[in-house]
Amino acid sequence: MAGTTSPHLTSFHQDPPTRLPSDWTGPSRASSSTTPTSARAIRSMQQEGAYLLPASPAGGRQGTDYRPSVKKAQGHIPACLVNASVTYCNNDHIYAFGGFDQYTDEVYNHVLRLDLNTLRWELVDNYGDIPGVRMGHTATLYQGNKLIVFGGENEHRDYLSDVVILDLQTFAWTLPTISGPIPRGRARHAAVIHDDKLFIVGGLTGESNTILDDLTYLDLQTWTWSRTWSFTARFDHTAWVWGSRLWIFGGLGPNMERTTDIWWLDLKGSPSLAGINTPQGTVDSPDERLPVAHYPDSISSPSTQMSPRSGSYAANSASVQVRNFGRRKPLAPGAISCLRFQSGPNVPSLFSGLHYQSFASGVLLDLITPSETVRSHDCNLAALDLNTLRWQRLADGHEIFRPGYRWHYCTINEAGTKAWLLGCSLDLANAPGASDDNQMSEVLSIDLEKYGLLGNGLSAEVPEQDPSWLDRSGHSPVSGLGADLSSVFGQSPESGSGADFTITAIRDDDDAMSSDDIDDTPSGSPVQTQPTFVEPNPSTSEPIHVHKIILQLRWPHFKRLYSAQMAEYHTKRMHIPEPYSVVRSFLFYLYADTIGGHPEYPSSVIDVAGMLVMANLYDMPKLRLLCVNRLSREIDVDNAAIIWERAGRTNEQWLMRRAAQFCLTHWGRIVRTDGFKSLSHHSLIELCEVVDTEGRIIAGPELEMVSSLGDGSCDRETKGSRLRLGSMTDEMSELDGDDETMENT
Repeated sequence: MAGTTSPHLTSFHQDPPTRLPSDWTGPSRASSSTTPTSARAIRSMQQEGAYLLPASPAGGRQGTDYRPSVKKAQGHIPACLVNASVTYCNNDHIYAFGGFDQYTDEVYNHVLRLDLNTLRWELVDNYGDIPGVRMGHTATLYQGNKLIVFGGENEHRDYLSDVVILDLQTFAWTLPTISGPIPRGRARHAAVIHDDKLFIVGGLTGESNTILDDLTYLDLQTWTWSRTWSFTARFDHTAWVWGSRLWIFGGLGPNMERTTDIWWLDLKGSPSLAGINTPQGTVDSPDERLPVAHYPDSISSPSTQMSPRSGSYAANSASVQVRNFGRRKPLAPGAISCLRFQSGPNVPSLFSGLHYQSFASGVLLDLITPSETVRSHDCNLAALDLNTLRWQRLADGHEIFRPGYRWHYCTINEAGTKAWLLGCSLDLANAPGASDDNQMSEVLSIDLEKYGLLGNGLSAEVPEQDPSWLDRSGHSPVSGLGADLSSVFGQSPESGSGADFTITAIRDDDDAMSSDDIDDTPSGSPVQTQPTFVEPNPSTSEPIHVHKIILQLRWPHFKRLYSAQMAEYHTKRMHIPEPYSVVRSFLFYLYADTIGGHPEYPSSVIDVAGMLVMANLYDMPKLRLLCVNRLSREIDVDNAAIIWERAGRTNEQWLMRRAAQFCLTHWGRIVRTDGFKSLSHHSLIELCEVVDTEGRIIAGPELEMVSSLGDGSCDRETKGSRLRLGSMTDEMSELDGDDETMENT
């Protein structure tokens, strides 16, 4: 648990050191199971009068489980307008623009700003070429201080294709001079900026609300539209670029049904999309361009964009309403792929509830929020890992939502670490004399890092090659400076590596040895005491050769230890009473900034679980986040019990809960694993107590009866004894299948 201590944390600290009391009998349960050497090491510390460094809580969790909080906004609270744009911008501000009031039938062009620090809404005075009223448009953040608004539908039900820019520093609207074949006017499309290009995908247009399959982009350096290609018909969907691929998910397709497939287009392999056909990097040369008659989706270029105020769309008049949709467009260049999710326990049910989808940290997030027909307990937060294209459930609805609220919009920051839901309180809406729920008076802030997400800065970009994009650890191979440093890691000074420090650990094959049979001396003791090592002992591993300068730069604990000139400063040796493979992986992380381990000896999940303990004790938040992220993705039967125990020791409540649920779902297999049997007696009792008080064993004829009510695909293992939680409904749902079924199309 956070705040526990470990014998190898004996050194200088910013807080005053604390001498062990004479009547202290031993470590807490959490630290006593750190390694088999803990008891002996602590007895040695007591004899030598060593100082004990208190462990810092990882991320300041302080033993409490995380749950997002709802806070009330003040100021000029906007109505919950339909199909407005709600965009997170830098400096903790959210901007809302446009939208349709379903109660008054009025369409707006107001700009409102929510300060997330003060939770205050205000109406922003804006100037210049103020755009006309619209809904269903997109507002995309560009260069950190500009909102690029494209398209939408005005009060006359005209579909627009104008581009207007709001400077967030001066709040002046500008109208760029656009050239190239302007695309069809549309609404409820998706827009994403990548490599100075504004990609527009899909949407609705025309008098009969035709669903577009268009893909086009606007070059933001030359302000020139590309030609238009055919991709896939969709509206109300999400689009993003990751790993040199343009992805789309969600929304409604040609049959007006929610789609369960994900599409992606390779941008890297397409010269047209990569922008190298012309010096401007925009459209094909005139010799290669097809006649305009073949492009009913656009008007000829060049064209001069005029003021986009309501009723004066002269520049886009030919693209406002397009009546001829029978002509074909070329397919989008580059490889197009699609994957359909048929079913699975973690695949979100897209056919019920109100879904919000966003890209963050190399995953697609799907958040189901409460509605009139969906309760909080039926909601959840799920993530699609784009490396493996597998869904996992990050949190259940009751862990995120409080009853009595409705959420109308969701936005996420550029770092991919926080999300905000904007909505209203139903209690206030139903109060006598109160307004209806057409408000955005409540703000729900969700810290995505609490659910194991790394953030866009730490999540790895996928390599260009298929099909195996990343290694098992979820990180790209070490490159650059990390590769140079890793080449000298563990090399003896005789090899010319320049190593000037050695670290030892517990031999991996001695992990099960009794602490009474092990003779080790803790590190970090004062200089006046005996050296760190008197003589090697059988439990000590071979030395790991490292460089002091790297450890001081990357390991704050080592820097403090060395600055205090403790015993290790003079002996140039340190012993860490943790398994050798864990210590080696930890030290390699300091060199290469990856938890995947050395290419010759990659880190196992058990090693990463041990590194999580070290990250907690040494207060290294980035390492902690990397470990939590990988462990949450790689829980399986063999390691679930170990992950549960390590998560409990480090107070990672969310990870501990996920591992516990996995253990209960696969209890019959878990109890037969070496990981489960290696837990301490106290931990075994605690894990067993996680079982709900109403839980019971389903076996024999009763299990067969439950199985017969499922999908009928139970195998021999399924018909064995199982531990189940809650009601018979829960039992049947768990028998529906363990893995997602995915169909390639």
